[in-house]
Amino acid sequence: MRWVLGAALVSTLVGAVGTSRRAGAHDGQPAALMFSNAAGVLGTATADGRVDMSNAFFADLGTNGRTCFTCHRPAQAWTITPAEVRDRFDRTGGLDPIFRANDGSNCAAADLSTVESRRRSFSALLNRGVIRVELDVPMGAEFEIVDVDDPYRCGAPLTSASMYRRPLPTANLSFLSGVMWDGRASKAGRAIEDDLIAQALDATEGHAQGVPPLPAQLREIVRFELGLVTAQMRDHGAGNLGAAGARGGTAPLSRQSFCIGINDPLGMRPPVPGACLAPTTTFDPVVFTLFGAWQDSHSPERQAIARGEALFNTRRFVIDNVPGLNGAVGDPVFGPIQSGTCTICHDTPNAGNHSVAMPLNIGIAAASRRGSDMPLYTLRNLWTGEVVQTMDPGRAMVTGRWRDIGKFKGPILRALAARPPYFHDGSAATLEDVVAFYDTRFNLRLTESEKADLVAFLRAL
Repeated sequence: MRWVLGAALVSTLVGAVGTSRRAGAHDGQPAALMFSNAAGVLGTATADGRVDMSNAFFADLGTNGRTCFTCHRPAQAWTITPAEVRDRFDRTGGLDPIFRANDGSNCAAADLSTVESRRRSFSALLNRGVIRVELDVPMGAEFEIVDVDDPYRCGAPLTSASMYRRPLPTANLSFLSGVMWDGRASKAGRAIEDDLIAQALDATEGHAQGVPPLPAQLREIVRFELGLVTAQMRDHGAGNLGAAGARGGTAPLSRQSFCIGINDPLGMRPPVPGACLAPTTTFDPVVFTLFGAWQDSHSPERQAIARGEALFNTRRFVIDNVPGLNGAVGDPVFGPIQSGTCTICHDTPNAGNHSVAMPLNIGIAAASRRGSDMPLYTLRNLWTGEVVQTMDPGRAMVTGRWRDIGKFKGPILRALAARPPYFHDGSAATLEDVVAFYDTRFNLRLTESEKADLVAFLRAL
């Protein structure tokens, strides 16, 4: 069965390559994989203009049938979506390699005996597109877990936590400043490429339950990933996102310059390979410069995208109480940022992630946002006795620091339309939900028209 499923996937991908080359030529874009989605068409360009199926990215290096390709699909912007995962479940009766109890099921001790028991056991993966991440409380941590309200009744000890997180895309990685949601694959002073090699090693040993691959295989995987550039190419209403002076799509993105610390509003320059030669001296809030040419377009859809981009760049609001930025003692900013923009945190030009490793807590994992299908952890500070509840302790499970509870990195924002749901836990089903969260969290006071424009812009990325 493993061979049959693998052959089917390869056939699908190869067919997409041929189609995409014709579509790319038609739209004036470089050769790329092309896939239709609800917003239009997604494209992926590669370093050498083709997808090398012999690359170790597609190889079975483990013991459970998984490859990198299992959780990083080109049509879903090199991650997974619940809809595509459910389709795989229905086609295979829950036997596709993604459905493995080591991290795909709600609990490690999952009942996989029947199709229906598998459907129950993989409900978080099927509904949210999340993988289970199990981490022990670090030695010497400033906190302890004193209680867990677990909807799955996994029975895990209080010395560890199971978090449910979306697989991050393996594309557009040349813009990374930190690897993994909680940064656990990044090491101080180490190059991002080496972080990615460490992450590929961990994935092979953990997700694929394999032995350490050869160093050449790990380098091959990372070179392939670093060569992937993915972005929305067409919008159903606006058409070609690279037309009439616009700069959407993969071609401009592949030429976008980046160094760690670029345009950082705090002027930080981390001592890591790939950092900018000098710290940023002037922050430019106009981070996205893709669709300004459409402001006076005759197309209402193109005008909406341009207005949304302008809102993202220039809408002013107060940024306050964001641990990691200005929400705790020791944060780099003291007090509220009175005239902030979205781009204070989403500062990487035309990519939208933070250009330095700076995990923040904006409240995504707060107890008040809990759904019935997510666990709730109660943590106690060993020094002060303070208690906090969270669905996911975030970076604190890496550092052991109380101040890191609930912190996550901001992901790269390109190709959003192809990869719902959003946030680390898949708690925002749509981009409308994402905009609604930020509107409430930061009191943006957006009109319904402004919300629609922001969504139109985000879908065009």
